[in-house]
Amino acid sequence: MNIILFTRRHGSIRQIDLAGRRVWMPLATAGVILMAGLFAGGYYTAAAWQDSHPAAAAKAWQARLARQQKEIARARREARDNLQALSQRVGELQARVTRLDALGSRLTQMAGLKNGEFDFDRPPGEGGPDPAPGTEKPLSTSDFLHNLDQLQATVSNRSRQLGILEQMLLRRHLHAEVMPKGRPVRHGWLSSGYGPRIDPFTGKEGFHPGFDFAGKRGTKVHAVAAGVVDYAGRDGGYGNLVEINHGGGYKTRYGHNEKILVHVGETVKRGQVISLMGSTGRSTGPHVHFEVRYDGRAINPARFVRAGSGH
Repeated sequence: MNIILFTRRHGSIRQIDLAGRRVWMPLATAGVILMAGLFAGGYYTAAAWQDSHPAAAAKAWQARLARQQKEIARARREARDNLQALSQRVGELQARVTRLDALGSRLTQMAGLKNGEFDFDRPPGEGGPDPAPGTEKPLSTSDFLHNLDQLQATVSNRSRQLGILEQMLLRRHLHAEVMPKGRPVRHGWLSSGYGPRIDPFTGKEGFHPGFDFAGKRGTKVHAVAAGVVDYAGRDGGYGNLVEINHGGGYKTRYGHNEKILVHVGETVKRGQVISLMGSTGRSTGPHVHFEVRYDGRAINPARFVRAGSGH
């Protein structure tokens, strides 16, 4: 850019080139000097004000320092509260995981899994190749909290599912425990079966509603399933009778006992000794009359006896 000057004295024309060094160098120097002067003036003005007003300046610095201290204290409180809340959530998750471990151990036992096949006392096997360089990245706080929320939701969901599974297995286990299965005596032999037979007292054809297991007097008689004792006492031709209610319409009877070892209302387990073999009532010798009843009607106990023998 050029500037043209006319002079009266000489009547000549002069041209000034603003892009030339002779022009912009002095201007730049002047600008720097001006900026430095303004900065120095402001600095010395502030310094002079502080020198002339020391109390006001100290008060201003104290107020600024107090605000900064409050900000630091607030940040510390927020960090402490956040850490405490995070620790509480982690503690809750640990407690839930501990309960899940205990529940899992019970389920493995109830399901009949082999030792080591599904071990809740050890972490599951995981692994893989080394990650490729540059593929890993640090976990941010927001990502960590998001993952923690997902983990908490997953643990809650799994807890409900395992609880339902436990109830199902418990019902299945309970059903297996209360279903009649096996022989009422460990030692003895089948002396009479279910169905038509010649009555040993009358010599006429009659119907036998159960199995007779003969053996030594005093042989232990066991409950073939869990249940509640409905009757324990003398009952006509049954002699000393024990009747156990297993629920679902099933009952079992054990007759001709020498001695009864349970009482009405008592809860018995599968395999529990309930009486001693005898020959009371309508009997020709020491034996136990074993009878299975469903909805009040005697049924053939053969399949229940076979179920206990593994055949």
